[in-house]
Amino acid sequence: MKLICATSDYAFPGNDDALEVVLYGRADRQTRGSAGAAIKEEIVRDKLHAATRAWDFLSLALSATAADLAGHCNTSSDGWTREFDLDVSVSDPDFWNTQHDPLQRLLSFLTTDRWQVRFVPGGLASVPDLAPLRPTQDCVALLSGGLDSFIGCVDLVTNGKLPFVVSQIVRGDADNQRSFARAMGNLKHLQINHNADVPDPENPPSQRARSLIFLAYAVLTATTLQRYHAGDNVTVYLCENGFISINPPLTAARIGSLSTRTTHPVFLRLVQQVLDAASLRVTIENPYQLKTKGEMLRECADRQLLLAHACDTTSCGRFKHFGYKHCGRCVPCLVRRGAFLAAAIPDTTEYVYKNLGIDDDEHAAFDDVRAAAMAVAQVDADGLESWIGTSLSTALLPDISLLETAVHRGLREVGALLNSYGVK
Repeated sequence: MKLICATSDYAFPGNDDALEVVLYGRADRQTRGSAGAAIKEEIVRDKLHAATRAWDFLSLALSATAADLAGHCNTSSDGWTREFDLDVSVSDPDFWNTQHDPLQRLLSFLTTDRWQVRFVPGGLASVPDLAPLRPTQDCVALLSGGLDSFIGCVDLVTNGKLPFVVSQIVRGDADNQRSFARAMGNLKHLQINHNADVPDPENPPSQRARSLIFLAYAVLTATTLQRYHAGDNVTVYLCENGFISINPPLTAARIGSLSTRTTHPVFLRLVQQVLDAASLRVTIENPYQLKTKGEMLRECADRQLLLAHACDTTSCGRFKHFGYKHCGRCVPCLVRRGAFLAAAIPDTTEYVYKNLGIDDDEHAAFDDVRAAAMAVAQVDADGLESWIGTSLSTALLPDISLLETAVHRGLREVGALLNSYGVK
């Protein structure tokens, strides 16, 4: 699939064989897509001055998000792997065209698709406000509305950090994001949305590329800070437990969307390599890569704040589908419920399917629950390495032993949850 993604003043060729996507604007015809229409206005309104190459990186992320929405799995030979040919307009195409190989590698790793990426002139240049604000926060943290990012921000604040928190606006989470930022000391908070829209989108929409856009928001924000403009490095905290970060397929048959790589350490390292090559002084860090979700709960630096808000966070992969309630049976819900059990913290979350011991297709026999039980049984019978397979097989991670043990502990938390309901 061919896409040309550029700002509205770009001379789109008008070829019928390419989907044209307007970046930082709105489509002027039904056959075009758009992405990021409100982002530039948000940054200008807040009088923030971001680095030009950070805008370029965001343009790539917006383009990948649009492609992810537009690509149809049923047109691929294997029903999953799509092929994208992507032109992206940027302010510094000469530099970015030296990076197309690592960028194609990171996109392919993230989405398991095949990518060809080229960069053309005409990107959104960084135009500073006449009196730009340079926030004095000392780091940036992603605040999704989920439990892990909430704990991460609580720990940062409790340990003396002052993060600028950044959120992707998601219906059902936006109010919680604001509430959490206020509860942690009225943190400076940027909420934005990619607003990607394409003709004839995949249904249900794919979200394989979503973590790249979240990181791009954070990188852009990091380059607006006073310390960045003073020449210092800024850390972006992306907080995710090790089990979900690695997200190994629970069974050999579970691939694709059931085993996404949104915070996988390999993906984060590939992104870091690109940022370093771009001379963007931003470091991505996941402080919980070697922690389980239960350990994150148990070791949270402010237990009172945790207990007040933990059950208001969102973990469910089908939250919107179930009327903005946790289903209780998808993998993220199982990990969440196992974590509360492991940390001995009462879980007052409302789950649509709470009693996993009911032996029917909606509870104990539901696919995710059965797959989790099978994974626990396989590890017990054959050992961790037999089950984890190639999830950590890469030269970018020379020492995987600590990652493996973190995944094992995370799986044991899920196993204890299933055992508590008699699921075997």
